[in-house]
Amino acid sequence: FFARHQFGIPTSLNYTFDKSKVTMGDDPLTFIKKTISVLLLIFSLVVVHALIADKQTNLSDNIHPALAYVALWGALIWLSMVEGSQASMVGLPPIDRELYRESHPIAFKICERGHRGDNLDRYLMGRQFMVLALVFVINMSGAPIEDADVLNLPTPLANAFLKSGLAMILFTCMIGQLNTQVNASHCMLDYLNDHFATFTVWVAVGIEASGLLHASYLIQMIVAMCAGQTIESNEPPRDGLANVLYWGRVLFSCGCLGFAFAVTLAALFDGKTTMWDGIPEVVSIIFFFGLMSVVGMLEGMQIAFFAVAKMTEEERNYNSWATWTNELLFGNGGKGLPGFMIGRQLCVVSCFFVIARVTTVSIEDGDDNVLGVGDGAQKFFETGLLGALITTIVASIAWQLVASAFPLTMLGNVVTYTLLRICLFLEATGIASGAWVLASIHKKFAGFQKDEVYIGTAEERAAMGHGDKKVHGKEIGHLTGGGFVGNLLQDEDKAEAFTARRTKVLANISRLREQVKETESEEEKQIFEDCIALEVAHLTKINKQQKLSDKKVADEDEPEPIKDVEAGVEYA
Repeated sequence: FFARHQFGIPTSLNYTFDKSKVTMGDDPLTFIKKTISVLLLIFSLVVVHALIADKQTNLSDNIHPALAYVALWGALIWLSMVEGSQASMVGLPPIDRELYRESHPIAFKICERGHRGDNLDRYLMGRQFMVLALVFVINMSGAPIEDADVLNLPTPLANAFLKSGLAMILFTCMIGQLNTQVNASHCMLDYLNDHFATFTVWVAVGIEASGLLHASYLIQMIVAMCAGQTIESNEPPRDGLANVLYWGRVLFSCGCLGFAFAVTLAALFDGKTTMWDGIPEVVSIIFFFGLMSVVGMLEGMQIAFFAVAKMTEEERNYNSWATWTNELLFGNGGKGLPGFMIGRQLCVVSCFFVIARVTTVSIEDGDDNVLGVGDGAQKFFETGLLGALITTIVASIAWQLVASAFPLTMLGNVVTYTLLRICLFLEATGIASGAWVLASIHKKFAGFQKDEVYIGTAEERAAMGHGDKKVHGKEIGHLTGGGFVGNLLQDEDKAEAFTARRTKVLANISRLREQVKETESEEEKQIFEDCIALEVAHLTKINKQQKLSDKKVADEDEPEPIKDVEAGVEYA
């Protein structure tokens, strides 16, 4: 109900106009999904912690359960900040920072530096490696070893939650990712206004500055050349010394990537990874590249879907597969896109855990070290960081860059359509619905409020002379995805926007009055009367916003008062 959105009025009531009744809260099916999902999460937590206590995970078995517990929760909490801060960092660039300088000083300082020049792309690149590295740590700490058996679980449950990795997937996805993304997408300022966020953002920028991921820039240039486009930058061209340092880091990164591939493939050929027993080496390698391709498609699809959302229907429906994909994404009120984002998260995390198992080097007692290296290097190989580096560059960033240049190509093929169907099916099951329960608890505990409470809506910011701005004219070669560039109001569109909003409010008032006539109790009647009051207040606010906006246009007449004939009331 948009009146409470505009005024920041907290309420637990959701209104639906169906058969003259009022329903409050979740519908029964959603409530059941959330309940089952929370129960599955609790069961997963019990299973994972029991595994660690019984020394049936890699870290608890090789070192100590206490360290495994600390590493598991430390990585999980940090992952939640990495995922949440991404939504804030990508969503805030279009907004004038002066609007939140006083209310959110920490977020202001982060954005002042983090959005300077091309720092946002640098942060997103380093952040991608952080996600993979943290997931690998979580996998080492909590994933079951081969033939793990805990709590005397029946074979079907053990296969479902242990061997398939479902317990770790639900645990990581709901606690470490989805719940923070839900809050940060609507409460960007409150979420980023924290010193933990400052630390996280600058660690990500530091990872990029190290040069470890600079091979991605080489891929970026190749993609731009293939697209016949140039990459827009917010910084001046590099001088001689800066070029030497830049290309030196590109060569360093390519060397690291090549070395990571050499070690991982050698370990796979020799059967010296944590891959499941009994799987032939050749199959393991095919499985490895296949999984990276799936992850790459899912990463690229996110970029492509946000890009084509801005195109006309004729532009994006260029073949049959594209048409069918667009029907799933943008049909039914556009519910397909957020549904895809949720299902995609489940798919990507699942693939990450399997890739971690496939690529993490592990040798039996008495076996030779991989490539004959020393024991210290072997221990480093077993951390899984080499697999994280490969997955970050080859299975994530590279595909995102390709999708930014060729979104329609990414859209119109059978693989995209099939993966979209899978993601939507996973979301429809409600298996991750518990994330919304966690997000609600987290929001209340932390005191988060929607950004509109502090900085107003996009229309209000535009009316005050602080309209949102574009970050890049073209998204080619950038990792922002084009999905959070703000609501840009052009002057010629403002009058139509205000008229449409007023028409919608008046229609709501008329409909609410009909509901008042048909109510069966005083409680229902009072609810609808309160709604009407909110709508009337919102209508007055819309007209005031337009007056402020019209002051900037010379000789522009103020909007005429609107009359509600049925009530005999004239609204200012």
